[in-house]
Amino acid sequence: IFPAVALAMVCATSCNDLDTLPQGQYITSEQKGEAIEANPELAKSGVIAISSNFIPFCQTYTTEQHNDFGWPASMIYLDHHASDMVGLNLGYNWFIEACEMSGIKSNGQCTAISWYTLYRQIDSANAVLENIDSETTDSQLMFFRSQALAMRANAYFILAQMYQHTYKGHESMPCVPIIDLENRATAAVDGAARKTVQEVYDFIINDINNAIDDLRNCGITPAGVIDSGAKRLVSLGTALGIRARVNLVMQNWAAAAQDAREAISVSGATPYSIEEVSHPTFQKMTEHAWMWGIYVDEQNRLVTSGIINWPSHMGSLNYGYASAGAWRLIDINLYNKIPDTDIRKGWFLDENGESANLTPAQQAYASDEAGIPPYAQVKFAPYQDVIYQATNANDIPLMRVEEMYLIEAEATAMGGNAEGGRKLLEDFVKTYRNPDYTVRATTPVDVQDAVWLQRRIEFWGEGISFFDLVRLRKGIDRRGAGWEKEYVYVIEPGSQINVYMIPQSETNRNPLIKSTDNNPSVGRPTAVGDYQ
Repeated sequence: IFPAVALAMVCATSCNDLDTLPQGQYITSEQKGEAIEANPELAKSGVIAISSNFIPFCQTYTTEQHNDFGWPASMIYLDHHASDMVGLNLGYNWFIEACEMSGIKSNGQCTAISWYTLYRQIDSANAVLENIDSETTDSQLMFFRSQALAMRANAYFILAQMYQHTYKGHESMPCVPIIDLENRATAAVDGAARKTVQEVYDFIINDINNAIDDLRNCGITPAGVIDSGAKRLVSLGTALGIRARVNLVMQNWAAAAQDAREAISVSGATPYSIEEVSHPTFQKMTEHAWMWGIYVDEQNRLVTSGIINWPSHMGSLNYGYASAGAWRLIDINLYNKIPDTDIRKGWFLDENGESANLTPAQQAYASDEAGIPPYAQVKFAPYQDVIYQATNANDIPLMRVEEMYLIEAEATAMGGNAEGGRKLLEDFVKTYRNPDYTVRATTPVDVQDAVWLQRRIEFWGEGISFFDLVRLRKGIDRRGAGWEKEYVYVIEPGSQINVYMIPQSETNRNPLIKSTDNNPSVGRPTAVGDYQ
């Protein structure tokens, strides 16, 4: 929290020129609030700063680390933690900690990058909220307040899922500190204690409810506020999508289904068609299936670095660490569960290194030039569809409307209507991914498992798989998946190895979280050998 507060305050305030008068004299928070009330546009840059804090460039460590690029780096770490995304043991793989499951320790890179990225966002959100009257009825200010509330809720939701077991059954366990307007000024000095899981989720729900109310009442959309990359901001549909995710974890089934259905309705987003995903894509937030994403332009420092960015480490068809050998592969067992009639099978190379989804030029590059191995992903297109593209300026997905269809199906079934959930799932997959798909599940849990399989396929590489693993209390079995033998583990459901430790740098500096208050330390698992 301590370095995060300092860094976020620098970022949030430097973006809006509200700290100084033209003569260079510092102004007070009260004066800032008055200035924003008189001219709501002044709050816009502070809101954009919250979104920008998804992708800070090398801000976690004092030396340049090539995996230190904010939330997209955490997405890769978390997807590697389970089994669905296989990583190779070689010098170019900056995410090897996750492959060996050692990253949950207090000095791990994933925990540090995730913790400080999210608390920077939280403090940026608090900086915006601090300067907007909580009773304001100004439409623009209500919109900007909704952004800070929604993104703060999302940050705490991620933290809650990483730093403690899932909500249900663990409500009284220690979770993460809450930094809000009441303790923002004192936390950097006095520290902040961990709140319970229940307290954190109550805070999340309150924030996202208030954000939704503001968005319903203000009559403003992101597209009416910024000209480019509007989906970096939170629309009403996106806010409902966030709440649908939270209700799904809390097992508020009826509320999750209702939120997901309304999110589909008001977002205006529609799923990718079968034809649209029959070639590498998922690169621009202007695509109609996206509800929320991380906006990246060519001038961003991550892009100009060449290789310290998400496409560098994820993309098989562009320049970067992946093309140097750190390929991201699908679990072979999961790949084999994708029917040949499902267009998503072509999101990955087959056992011969081929995909029907590639153009002849892309296939020639994969087979003859790059030597991309079997089962590597070709789901994500290179920037502007240019093979071996060195400008890695892809936008990064945070929420697609397809997720809302799957949340509605699962929540409907788990809420007691197994047949209704089954039909929702079958209709979605038949329409948008596999015309021959059928669901034979008859019980709510059977439907939930069928949805989980679809989520594993649909959102592969999008930073969702770890959270499903935790909330569904699933085990991990890497046997036969394609992992190198030293990383073949079998992990029991509910294992402590799925709960990240608070960073050591935090416990060293925060008087109210000592090392003895941290989550239990768990050593690296013992490899079991690659057999079924």
